[in-house]
Amino acid sequence: MAMTVRLTEEQDSKLEQIAQLRRISKQRAIEALIEEADEREFVKKRLDEAYNLVMTRDKELMERLADA
Repeated sequence: MAMTVRLTEEQDSKLEQIAQLRRISKQRAIEALIEEADEREFVKKRLDEAYNLVMTRDKELMERLADA
């Protein structure tokens, strides 16, 4: 899907720096950054789910540990 991205000069400069550091095009840098953001959100969601599981399943233990 074709798309036009409008960036400020500052944003374009940052994107250019990222692309140069990674030795990739700005297009590829945008793609990589999107994938990285998606992965971070996936990991965050899984950690939140694990935390919630432990805090409900092991609630009494967590409360005892907090009081220790």
